[in-house]
Amino acid sequence: MSSRMAGATLMRHLGPRLFAAAEPASGSLAASARGIMPAAARIFPARMASTDTKQVAAEKPEEAAATTEQSNKKNAVASYWGVQPRKLVREDGTEWPWFCFTPWDTYRADTSIDVKKHHEPRTLPDKVAYYAVRSLRVPMDLFFQRRHSSHALLLETVAAVPPMVGGVLLHLRSLRRFEHSGGWIRALMEEAENERMHLMTFLEVTQPRWWERALVVAAQGVFFNAYFVGYLVSPKFAHRFVGYLEEEAVHSYTEYLKDLEAGIVENTPAPAIAIDYWRLPADAKLKDVVTVVRADEAHHRDANHYASDIHYQGLTLKETPAPLGFH
Repeated sequence: MSSRMAGATLMRHLGPRLFAAAEPASGSLAASARGIMPAAARIFPARMASTDTKQVAAEKPEEAAATTEQSNKKNAVASYWGVQPRKLVREDGTEWPWFCFTPWDTYRADTSIDVKKHHEPRTLPDKVAYYAVRSLRVPMDLFFQRRHSSHALLLETVAAVPPMVGGVLLHLRSLRRFEHSGGWIRALMEEAENERMHLMTFLEVTQPRWWERALVVAAQGVFFNAYFVGYLVSPKFAHRFVGYLEEEAVHSYTEYLKDLEAGIVENTPAPAIAIDYWRLPADAKLKDVVTVVRADEAHHRDANHYASDIHYQGLTLKETPAPLGFH
């Protein structure tokens, strides 16, 4: 008898919370369903977490208020320090959607550049650099085969390292020796950023597998330190190595284009980020993206071979201005 009374008391207290309708009953099925939903959400919160956002906001005004308060705090901090984010727009007046680059960072690639140009190795350091890079082609071709997008991802994670290392070392040298850099610090940093944008573009085409991510971590750790030491020992060798590395990049993207033209790889629409970054037509295709990326790599090839030649002539980079339009 006592257990029955306890059960009745429990239902009298919990019943209105679990089974009460959210709004007065109207006799319709829809009204009944709306009344049951809050109760079900209290019993099974994980299963009911995907309900309509507007409904959740209406039923949980405290959460909406918390979100608004957080936004107001961010605006207050930005206003205090005078760093209000600017609202950027495209040329047609639409809102600029990217935070990783601005409208004035965009450009039209010079695709008329000679992609077949090659520096013939003559000295021993040149030959060492050339064959070191060439030795990497066979394992990469076997590893990636015709998975060109995945190959491009790995290639860009490596290609973005040397200009950043070179730029940092030249920056430190400029500070240490109280001298100008001839514009090479900015040129190398722009090259590094350009290579990173290549990576961001191909991430819209394909996603790396877990073991490819592991390979990138291992390769970056080894390559960064090796190139850092190499640039300290011999900048002319380091730039020559990168020149040959960029020649291989041009070759890889040429093979990519061949498969796109042959229909072996689907010529999908260009990612939106590529259309804005290279100012491509709205109907641009993946082939157009690979074409401009290859042109960028060709410019990097020429600039690094040029930097190496400067050192071979007994000059320094500060004495020879960096080439304009580095990418």
